[in-house]
Amino acid sequence: MTDLCFVDANVLIYARDPRDRAKQARAEQWIRNLFIRRCGRTSTQVLSEFYVVATRKLSPRVAADAAWDFVQDLMQWNPQPIDGSLLLRAREIEQRWRISWWDSMVVAAAQLQDCAILLTEDLQDGAVLGTVTVRNPFTFEVREPAASYGAGPALASLHRPRGRPRRTALA
Repeated sequence: MTDLCFVDANVLIYARDPRDRAKQARAEQWIRNLFIRRCGRTSTQVLSEFYVVATRKLSPRVAADAAWDFVQDLMQWNPQPIDGSLLLRAREIEQRWRISWWDSMVVAAAQLQDCAILLTEDLQDGAVLGTVTVRNPFTFEVREPAASYGAGPALASLHRPRGRPRRTALA
């Protein structure tokens, strides 16, 4: 995957939630892969939501220092700040697709960062919202299949050869 990929808070939370080991493993795999490929993106809203949920709502809770260390690691993804352009785009998205304000903010942040994919469980898998396609990280493969390039078998020409016909032994 070479396209930029926006990661919503629920994916980050699953990466730190031991109650569902399968989702935890898949979320960690996504995050690791996006760090390796340097194509992960997020927003300050998402990082804030992650921090609050991880330190106050998860059971067991993530230690504040550990959650903050993870947030600082994710700062490498240049999180989209909450600013006027984000709010204007979010309002357009909210009106056009009739989704919640908070989801509109996430979609707007993904669009403003030129992301092709938005990883989230909160929106319909496969939905296309402008330039962003929503994908469920727990059903969507972490790696795209490798492209195969190569020459296939040579096809016989459908045209008659040019020039004079060859003489045969009978002529």
